Order: sequence, then C-alpha cells, then structure tokens
Amino acid sequence: MPLTKGRAKPVVPFGGVFRLIDFSLTNCLHSDLRDVWVVEQYEPHGLNDHLANGRPWDLDRTEGGLQVLPPYQGEGEDGFAEGNADALKRQAKAIVAFEPDVVLTMSADHVMRLDLRDVLEFHLGHGKALTMVTKELPGENVSRYGVVQTSGEVVTRFDYKPESPKGHTVTTEVFAYDGPALLEALEKVGEGDYGETLVPYFVERNEARAFRFDGYWRDVGTLSSYLQGHLDLIDHVFDLDDGPWPLRTRSLAREPARISGTLRDALVSPGACVEGSVVRSVVGQGAMVEAGAVIEECVLLDGAVVASGARLRRCIVM
Repeated sequence: MPLTKGRAKPVVPFGGVFRLIDFSLTNCLHSDLRDVWVVEQYEPHGLNDHLANGRPWDLDRTEGGLQVLPPYQGEGEDGFAEGNADALKRQAKAIVAFEPDVVLTMSADHVMRLDLRDVLEFHLGHGKALTMVTKELPGENVSRYGVVQTSGEVVTRFDYKPESPKGHTVTTEVFAYDGPALLEALEKVGEGDYGETLVPYFVERNEARAFRFDGYWRDVGTLSSYLQGHLDLIDHVFDLDDGPWPLRTRSLAREPARISGTLRDALVSPGACVEGSVVRSVVGQGAMVEAGAVIEECVLLDGAVVASGARLRRCIVM
C-alpha cells in the first residue's frame, strides 16, 4: 500500500509529528518570503486541513501570505495537469496578474533546511533566467534525479532521470525563475515535468546557473529513501530541533506518550503507547507497540499498531 493512499504526498508524516510540506513552508517563513502559493492536485482536502490558511507559518495575512491554487482545468485543457511544469503553466494567468520579478518553485517532498534569501541574491546577481539549487551526491545512484553538469556556475548540460548518469550533481527541485522569462517559456514548452521541457529550454540557451547547496538534502519520494531519512534523524545526521530555524507544523494537542516498554535511540510522538521494545525507530502519533513486540529501524505512522509477538526490522507500518 503506498504512503499516499488517501492523502497527498506533501502531508505524508515525517519525523513523527511533522508533514513533508512543513520543510518547504518553514524555509519560506524563515527566509521572510511573504507571498507563498501552494499548487494542489491529488487529494487536496487533507492538505487544506493541514495548511490551516497558513497560520502555523505566519502566512495568514490580509495582504499576501498563503494562497492555495486548487486543481485547475481551463479552456482547451483536458483533466489534471501532466507534470509540475504543466501545473505551473495552468497558473500562468495568476502569475501574469501578480507581476513577480522572480518565481521560486520547490517540491513538497524533500527534507532540507535552506535560506532562500541566499538563492534569490545569487539569482538576481547573475541576471539569468534560471537558477537551480544543486547538490553533490557522491557514491549514490542518481538516476532518479535531474543530473547537472557545470562549468563553474554555468549549467552546460542537464539530463532528466538518465539511465547512465554523467556525474553526481543533481537538482534539489528548488528553482528560481525570472518572471517574464518563465512566462515566455511556459507558452512554448510548458508541458510535463520541469526536467522534461522547462529546465532544458533554459540550459540550451545558456540561461541556467547552479547554486551549490552543501547542507542536508534528501528526496524522500521512495520507500527506501523515506526510511533512510528517518534513520538520519536517529543518527543526528539531520536534526529537526534547530534553534535558529525551528520547524513549524500544524499541531493538535495529544496526551504525552505512554512508555512501559524499552526504548533505545527512538523518537516517540505524543499519543503513542510503547509496551514492547523499540530500537532505532520513529513512532508516530497515536501508534501502539504492544507488549512482547519488537521493532528495529522502523517507522510507525500515526495510529499504526504492532501486535504482541511481532518482530519487525526496517519496516514502514501504516
């Protein structure tokens, strides 16, 4: 069963009490971005509930703030958007009306802490149509990403999810576009995903530059990367509790976790109950590990139950 059954990927839980979209919205908050748009597609209702009009991220304002763009089908368009570039193209009228100097886009299923002001300063300083935030992933299989080759800061080649990647520099799915240049490009090539048409359009015209990001970044779009992202929390490769950059979310009051079993290197969320043994695992809100159960390197989503006598290792339990 996919983690997105009945919910949009941005509201898949992460780290027990957070949702994936919290990372992008928190980065917007701490980067002092005042106008934030969320383009919805699949299962928007749960996402709308979580967004709560932007209040957790100080985006519930009279002017500006959070704007939710629901699934949209305009004249001459058939069905849902076919990729994120197509979704952006369908919002072209709204972009034209807003008249932005820069359009900053990011995915809602990536874990990272990024000051977007640095990206905007870099983008405006170089005066090109596109800035892509890139990350070196040495030793990893990068065939599921957009792979970039550069000469200094100039992007010389871009391959979208190549079978045989050339190098280990990938896009983090954070892009800064010149507003007018983006609208012009969307009229010409705005179908599919960014990596299929839109990004290559600018690379071919020598209008793309690379902003190198050295911090933690993980695309958790697969089950294995989702599990590894949680193990990174256990190992303090990435910490959710960062003093200067606290992660914000919409939270509901729950009673404290009840622990009568044993814990080792574990994150246990409010409302959870642990009577068994939990080792190097993350236990979601309201989840239950019954007496006699043992879990190791597991992620228990909200309300999951591990029955007495079960022994689980490297599992995601819904």
